[in-house]
Amino acid sequence: MARRPDPAARDRILEVASRLFDEHGVRAVGLQQIIDARGCGKNLLYREFGSKDELVLAYLERFGCDWDAILAEAAEAAPDDPAAQLVAIVDGVAERASAEGFKGCTLTNVHAEFPEEGHPVNRAIVAHYTRRLTSLRELARRTNAPDPDALADRLSLIIDGLNANAGVLGAGGSLNAATTFARDAVANATRG
Repeated sequence: MARRPDPAARDRILEVASRLFDEHGVRAVGLQQIIDARGCGKNLLYREFGSKDELVLAYLERFGCDWDAILAEAAEAAPDDPAAQLVAIVDGVAERASAEGFKGCTLTNVHAEFPEEGHPVNRAIVAHYTRRLTSLRELARRTNAPDPDALADRLSLIIDGLNANAGVLGAGGSLNAATTFARDAVANATRG
């Protein structure tokens, strides 16, 4: 009797791989380690992910979905106030960075392991950072800031700084200062 495909198999493999990648780094984790930790066969893993690069790209895509959730939460918190949304975005990143075991921005960490510009993983990370900056700039343009791109650039750097700080110092670091700094940056940029 033929085995029925398991539609959740991909998610379960990705969940285990994500945990291992977060704990040890992408390059340090082999596919056999993922197979052993998940308790699945090699054929199943390769059916769902044709290569380790495909698995890493799915891992990064999952992280990109978190950015989308942060944007949606900020829009819901202040639907008619783009300036408040910008601050809420930084606050949302700070909230996630305060989670137990946070080791820094997933994208930055993986980028350090894949510095080759032509590598698909590197390209995916650059695309995410570009998309993140674009979304911040689009939102900043909806404020009355005379230089909305500069405001978005500042907020992008605040986000990068809070991820780095929380990755090293954890929740005891400067997370609260990041939101205050973002609030001040937005207030100064939009002062009429």
